[in-house]
Amino acid sequence: MPRTLDCAGLPCPQPVLQCKQCLDNENPAEVAVLVDNDAAKENVSRFLGTRGYTVRTEREGNQWKVVGAASGDAPAPAAGAPACDCAPMSDADMARLNSKVAVFITSDAMGRGDDDLGGKLMFNFLGTLPELGKELWRIILVNAGVKLAVAGSPVLDKLLALHEAGVSILVCGTCLTHFGLLEQKQVGETTNMLDVVTSLQLASKVIQV
Repeated sequence: MPRTLDCAGLPCPQPVLQCKQCLDNENPAEVAVLVDNDAAKENVSRFLGTRGYTVRTEREGNQWKVVGAASGDAPAPAAGAPACDCAPMSDADMARLNSKVAVFITSDAMGRGDDDLGGKLMFNFLGTLPELGKELWRIILVNAGVKLAVAGSPVLDKLLALHEAGVSILVCGTCLTHFGLLEQKQVGETTNMLDVVTSLQLASKVIQV
């Protein structure tokens, strides 16, 4: 029998936090998490996937059951495997390689004073972000910023291009639900506050808009 966690009715990010605590403390071979909204279903499913579980979801009335089954660890490298045969990198090159710039966007317009101007500025800002090159790691959309990632957004093409270029895009599930936009999301992964906080912690630099 799977380890069952009843997280129905819990606000974000409690379902993911309870799931994380269970996996850290008990390491179950199978876990079933009960949630009552699509955002929690997506967040728990994605979290279990990152921990190496094979995930399936089942609808049970007004709730979802997210079931994760351990699929085994990735194979370890062979003993005595050769190290990289390459020239040592300079400190500057290492710093560039390890740089992770996170862009934290909390609105669908840049600045205050005129929303039309703010929308144009946001369009130009997202169009210029590729200039950061490989240092651009992740874009995090919260509050009204999630409106940028939905159908009809004037900057949707910009975000899609960044996503296709390898930039991770996280879109707050609670915010999408609040604005009634969960089904209209077109780019990025539905996320929760645990992912947001962890991303800000891991980033070497955060640009807030």
